[in-house]
Amino acid sequence: MNSFGKVFRVSVFGESHGSAIGVLIDGCPPGIKLSPDDFMQDLSRRRSGAKGTTPRSETDTPDILSGVFNGITTGAPLMLMTRNSDRRPGDYDEFRNIPRPGHADYTAAVKYSGFADMRGSGHFSGRITWGLVAAGVIAKIILQPSLVKAKLISAGGIDDIEKAVSNALSEGDSIGGIIECRISDPHKALGEPFFYPVESAISHAVFAIPAVKGIEFGSGFRAASMKGSEHNDSFVDETGKTLTNNAGGINGGITNGNEIVFRVAVKPTSSIAVKQQTFDFGRKEMTWLNVKGRHDTCIALRAPVIVEAAAAIALADLLMIDRAIHGSRG
Repeated sequence: MNSFGKVFRVSVFGESHGSAIGVLIDGCPPGIKLSPDDFMQDLSRRRSGAKGTTPRSETDTPDILSGVFNGITTGAPLMLMTRNSDRRPGDYDEFRNIPRPGHADYTAAVKYSGFADMRGSGHFSGRITWGLVAAGVIAKIILQPSLVKAKLISAGGIDDIEKAVSNALSEGDSIGGIIECRISDPHKALGEPFFYPVESAISHAVFAIPAVKGIEFGSGFRAASMKGSEHNDSFVDETGKTLTNNAGGINGGITNGNEIVFRVAVKPTSSIAVKQQTFDFGRKEMTWLNVKGRHDTCIALRAPVIVEAAAAIALADLLMIDRAIHGSRG
């Protein structure tokens, strides 16, 4: 499935080297002022061009096809797309017989009986996250006054991100990273236990981002080594503010009004220049693979805005569910 959400429902479409990619948003509330320019700040953060990212260059300019009239959302399904122009499909021909280790080439071929689009990883490409970021722009507006902000806090296992990227570039290898996301002034009482708590909704959306391998909220895995007297967040006033925030702003799967905090682990990019020994499914023998083409040394560099979008989409959906059940809260 390529859709997420129950009320604010987001569906992505397209392939990396196809004619276009985009997103369809059903359940977008009416009355939101919206123009193509409103998307460019976040879409620019996702674009390549910085050191350690792919040299592929796309404008990423959004075209609003439906759901907006006179610059305001109508409540009808909202569709956005952008054209792919900088395409080199020939770079990926050999991966049909020699799937890249760590990549979705093999599983895509098996699942779709060999008919999957292999160009630039097709529908499995990180390029498809353009649609997530576009939907995230709208979700952030719905969530106001909440602010969703994410940043890369380490790469390649060290805090010196520039050094880590430089080392990987010199080796022709790739590295992963850790992204921390914080949602300030969140709406209280969001989350629907047991099967749609806040952690589940955010995790579901975040794992739609290619290369994400793990997520933790608040103290995360450190909680396993803490005592209850250390981990419990004591209340300090009538607003529900807590002295610590080991829970990451969530209790019982429901937002408590404190800052929502989570961290995401992003794996190293699978496409690397380092020669790898792997299996040739065409010749049915072991071979050496040297991946050509244009690829990110550290995909995590471009991922913070995508993580923001995923979190915002999940919370916007939970907010609209809550309003449908309980109405407007004071």
